[in-house]
Amino acid sequence: MKIRAVLWDFGGVLTTSPFDAFNRFEEQRGYPRDFIRSINATNPDRNAWARLEANRISAQEFDHAFRDESSAAGHAIRGADVLGLLDGDVRPRMVQVLERVKQDFRVACLTNNIRPRNHPSNDADTPRAHAVDAVMNLFEYVLESSVEGMRKPETRFYQLACSRLQVEPTEVVYLDDLGINLKPARALGMTTIKVVSEQQAIDDLGHALGVNF
Repeated sequence: MKIRAVLWDFGGVLTTSPFDAFNRFEEQRGYPRDFIRSINATNPDRNAWARLEANRISAQEFDHAFRDESSAAGHAIRGADVLGLLDGDVRPRMVQVLERVKQDFRVACLTNNIRPRNHPSNDADTPRAHAVDAVMNLFEYVLESSVEGMRKPETRFYQLACSRLQVEPTEVVYLDDLGINLKPARALGMTTIKVVSEQQAIDDLGHALGVNF
């Protein structure tokens, strides 16, 4: 079936990955590499991270809940410290690709995020905030977990995106940097691209769409 739409994750796709910041934090503090990711991957539908992204707990509650979860795994880390590591830099080249894609395809963003009031760097008057706003304004729709009350990898979140765009899953290419988020999209029939690096993602997207970037 002909591709009609491209669905984009935000963090780690249109920005640099927060996982790099996690790893730097772990190295500085002497924690095992990818320890923070392992906490977020344990009980992924019910853990502190999942509840925060679905707007079911506050930042203060997350601070304590993540500390409890990480303590149980061997290293106590405050949730507030993790929230301070989330902001990646916008990737200008990926934004250019998005602008090009938008000329011929429908585009939407499907992102797991947290409410601005729960974010430690919620100042809207910064260069990064303006850059993020400019990217978000390129999309026809931005579907946020903290607003919709559902999150990836819940199948209904992807279905909601298709409904908003008025396309079938088989007409969609979806980019994400997490395999766990790509799996349900692929099961629905979407063409999926795992973003490992910026250039690799651009090449794979160009191949999927038949476009030279």
